[in-house]
Amino acid sequence: MKKYILFVLLALSATGFSQSKNINNYKYVIIPERFGFMKEPNQYGLSTLAKAFMERKGFTVFFDDTQLPLELITNKCSALSVEVVEESTMFNTVLTVLLKDCKGTVLFKGVPGKSREKAYKTAYNLAMREAFKSLDGMSYKYQELSGTEVTTVTANSHYIPASANTVTTVSSNSSSVNESIATGTLYAQATATGYQLVDTTPKKVLTLFKTSQQDYFTANNGKNQGMVFKKEGQWYFEYYQNDKLISEKLDIKF
Repeated sequence: MKKYILFVLLALSATGFSQSKNINNYKYVIIPERFGFMKEPNQYGLSTLAKAFMERKGFTVFFDDTQLPLELITNKCSALSVEVVEESTMFNTVLTVLLKDCKGTVLFKGVPGKSREKAYKTAYNLAMREAFKSLDGMSYKYQELSGTEVTTVTANSHYIPASANTVTTVSSNSSSVNESIATGTLYAQATATGYQLVDTTPKKVLTLFKTSQQDYFTANNGKNQGMVFKKEGQWYFEYYQNDKLISEKLDIKF
């Protein structure tokens, strides 16, 4: 009996079901437009297929080359990344699904999906579908982490009190967004990683860090961190404070 139990445990380990209790703490999943074994983006429709499987599981999914929401841009560690590894042989197309956190730690490894089809498109699609069946045995229900457990983007900058430069009003819409309007012009000074925004004193008000998206920056004023972005010709600084979204209009001269 003991030998049987040991055999079962080893067999389960070998299948690769290494689900972590932290899986449920991830709302988002990022899928590469091009997996490592692909020769071109979304080859054979595999990235689209992976996205469909993860959405069916209940995750909110984005491709890595699309515009991400503010919450995800300012905290990349709130998302899992999907990696599909090819271990094909001469006679089999073999794909394995991995779910990783922002540090590259594997939180889930599925059972390899295999296909003996000779046509590449058919073989890869069948192997991908078989590989994602591993997720059927994974229980998932999003559970938000407490604020002390979330890893966020940090930056070193000196805090300049915003009260001297902004007038705050409360929006009347149902989402309870606090809107602020900057009363002075801010001037952008280029840095190695983006810009620093200074007023006419000159004092540094905000530090901007470049992202992969044009007119989108991660931002930090020493007290709050969020995003500075351009919408309809107007610059905004948005961040969360006491679980409320704050949106400040900025007048920036680059």
